[in-house]
Amino acid sequence: MATFPTTPLDRPLRIAFLGTPEFAAVCLEALTASSHEVVGVVTAPDRPAGRGHRMHASAVKTIAQKQELPVLQPTNLKAPEFIEAYANWHVDVAIVVAFRMLPEIVWNSPPFGTINLHASLLPNLRGAAPIHRAIMAGLKETGVTTFSLEHAIDTGDVLLQNATDIAPNETTGALHDRLADLGKALIVQTLDTLVAGNLAGVPQNPTHSTTSILEAPKLFKADCKIDWNLPCQTLLNHIRGLAPFPKAWCPSPWGDLKILEAKEFNQLDLSSLDGKAIAHQHKLVVACQDGWIEILHLIAPGKRPMSGSEWLNGLGDREPGIWGPQPE
Repeated sequence: MATFPTTPLDRPLRIAFLGTPEFAAVCLEALTASSHEVVGVVTAPDRPAGRGHRMHASAVKTIAQKQELPVLQPTNLKAPEFIEAYANWHVDVAIVVAFRMLPEIVWNSPPFGTINLHASLLPNLRGAAPIHRAIMAGLKETGVTTFSLEHAIDTGDVLLQNATDIAPNETTGALHDRLADLGKALIVQTLDTLVAGNLAGVPQNPTHSTTSILEAPKLFKADCKIDWNLPCQTLLNHIRGLAPFPKAWCPSPWGDLKILEAKEFNQLDLSSLDGKAIAHQHKLVVACQDGWIEILHLIAPGKRPMSGSEWLNGLGDREPGIWGPQPE
């Protein structure tokens, strides 16, 4: 296991950076602007995208190329040629942000180990979707954590944390950008603390926590389905927690609808039929367990994003129908 120095270092750190999406790219840019030296980048292979299926580089590779940094794009993280090339960088520490699970021969090879940035206040929200799950769960606070990588996912010693409030109507997209800014600063702070000889890990100990620990597993289509039997606030959390991607959805007589934005609607009495969608004063509203929700923006099958009113206009004289449980 890696150990950190207890006295200041008299040189900059040599860093390997491993990551792929935009969240990671923001952090890489901050590292290249810091006093530390990024000597190499590991990211996902280029992938086909768009109508023409042209090959596209990851957000991290794009930044690395602009900075003229060496880039490795292994398909197999245990391949001898990758292990050798990685070792030849002779790094002091590796930084991981939104990347695949690493074999021990990679994460345990630098003298100061591998430091991971996670978009939650560990041990809460371990897993692949901490930003989505925080909002979907209706949390009022989240944050970012740097921790030392170990065998089990997201379980290593906590190094530093920075908390932030979640605004009542904040979407995953907005929170993602704020956490990326907090995260990039926390990574640099963590490395500065390491160089100063003051970095020490604190074991995660959820069994002795006074609050419940939520998990943040990867999202699948079934996780995104709207259940109109639930209370309004739970449904609003669900919708904004999946916006702008992968998007909440529900079945309807007109096909599966993706719900992009919604708000509570207090101008109608409670309905005994959860999931009943109606037009009220040119607004599209749906009954849930304890009230009504107005659908502000949605995507119908094969259509562009549109307002709820626009969608109603397209129906003409037809009724929106029942989106939730069908009556007996």
